Amino acid sequence: MFPLPILMWVKIGAVIAALGFAYYKGYSGEHDKFVAFQAQVEAQGKIQEAKNDSIVKQQDLVSKGIKNDYESKLAAVRNYYGGLQHSSTSGSKLSGISNPASGTNETTTYYQLAESCAETTLQTLALQDWILQQAGIK
Repeated sequence: MFPLPILMWVKIGAVIAALGFAYYKGYSGEHDKFVAFQAQVEAQGKIQEAKNDSIVKQQDLVSKGIKNDYESKLAAVRNYYGGLQHSSTSGSKLSGISNPASGTNETTTYYQLAESCAETTLQTLALQDWILQQAGIK
């Protein structure tokens, strides 16, 4: 081995210490930035979760409102057409004329078809209203 003078060992040690210190400062600086970034992401995550909860609650309210409105209108449609069916089949009876067979009662079939069309239209309108209200939530 080549013996190095003590001054050279001190210089090598100083260089190693300087490199170690620079490495530590670089690491700790980046680590501090990373910790700050994590805190920022966590804060933004909490804000977004609160916003999402608010949106979900609004969507639930819209859905319940549309459902209640739809059910009340559906009951009104069924009540209306059910009343028409019963009033048309229980009309005045003429003496001497026999009652038509139940399978050929075209009036009842017409009202059933009209009721079915009204229900389908009501479903379509309720769905459109629901979609428009859900799209408006931000």
